Amino acid sequence: MRCHRSTLECVLGLTVLGIACGSGGMPADLASADASAGSDAAVLSDPDAIRPFEVDVPQEVLDDLKTRLARTRFPDEIEGAGWDYGANLEYMKEFVDYWRDEFDWREQERRLNEFDHYVTNIDGLDIHFIHQRSVVPNARPLIITHGWPGSVVEFIKVIEPLTDPEAYGGDPADAFHVVVPSIPGFGFSDKPMEPGHNSARMAAYFAKLMERLGYDRYGAQGGDFGSGIMRQLTIQHPDRVIGLHLNFVSAGPPPDGEDAQIEVSPEELERVRERQEYSANERGYSAIQRTKPQTIGVALNDSPVGQAAWIVDKVRWLCDRGDDPVCQTITRDEMLTNITLYWVTGTATSSARLYYESRVMATGQPDPYIEVPVGAALFPAEITLPPRAWAEARYNIVHWTEMPRGGHFAALEEPELFVEDVRSFFADLD
Repeated sequence: MRCHRSTLECVLGLTVLGIACGSGGMPADLASADASAGSDAAVLSDPDAIRPFEVDVPQEVLDDLKTRLARTRFPDEIEGAGWDYGANLEYMKEFVDYWRDEFDWREQERRLNEFDHYVTNIDGLDIHFIHQRSVVPNARPLIITHGWPGSVVEFIKVIEPLTDPEAYGGDPADAFHVVVPSIPGFGFSDKPMEPGHNSARMAAYFAKLMERLGYDRYGAQGGDFGSGIMRQLTIQHPDRVIGLHLNFVSAGPPPDGEDAQIEVSPEELERVRERQEYSANERGYSAIQRTKPQTIGVALNDSPVGQAAWIVDKVRWLCDRGDDPVCQTITRDEMLTNITLYWVTGTATSSARLYYESRVMATGQPDPYIEVPVGAALFPAEITLPPRAWAEARYNIVHWTEMPRGGHFAALEEPELFVEDVRSFFADLD
């Protein structure tokens, strides 16, 4: 991550090419100008350099977080409200107590640093990514992309099974070289400071990243915004993408697709209606982030509990909850690792801007048909579950799996199902 002195963005301590990127923190005015100059000099000396990265948040940032958590001013709540009005007060108080007193960020850092992290500068932005190469020489390259409110944390359970399937009871022929980037404006990547960074722009960054890594042909996988970014990557470079695997399939009824409409069963239409009804009262966050990301950013960037409530409430909606109040398969530590990542990088606002840019840059025209082979994994608690005929009107569907359980955060909720489906789809392309 580069340190931008003018925008006070250096909130992480890390080592890139042996240069310390400041003592930074929240508040961000602790950033080191000398470190900024050093990092910029490294980029100027070799713009295409791929620089090792280590997650190492300064202790003062964590101390500041703990102080803010201890000083939280919680709101009131209507008796018996549950989750109807948003994040439940009792749950959030217990959640914050655990975050302040028991959650171990250093242990999560250690776990994250078990993977190979890098940054490289592309078109003026430092892009962070995990690049985990398989021991299998002819493994397929695969880029996997997160969305909001996600991060690279979503994939910590699937990277090793994908890169080393034999160690997890699989076939070495199913091995991948895995690339997991942080979308610009998210996590450890730089924050775009000019308008126009929609999904297509993000896809262009990632195409250049894969080219820089030496991958001429590769698979693409995505959910949430990652689905749209990987779709755009496939549209821009159909000659490079060998297959597109999606766990978030966006497809409405074709405007002139009478055959597609006829092929839709009553059960599929009922499922569409059920998902729409379930989500009807859950999209307020999207309306705000699509129109006023800076306004909500002021609140979330100043309050870690506000940031946590904003994300927890959406995880609860998006996850396969089961009998748990929020999610039956994502642990509290996993949620807090992701939330803490948003906090220490100060990316509440910059990540929300992706919604705004996607709205204002929308053309109103449908994307072209995807000719590249597409695999779809539908997890039952996902936001939308389109009929296969609708998806086939938009994509070259060659693989379709309806999962028995799981939700929006497929790789984190149901890693084994996710890995098996990715393996199966790409194996069938050989």
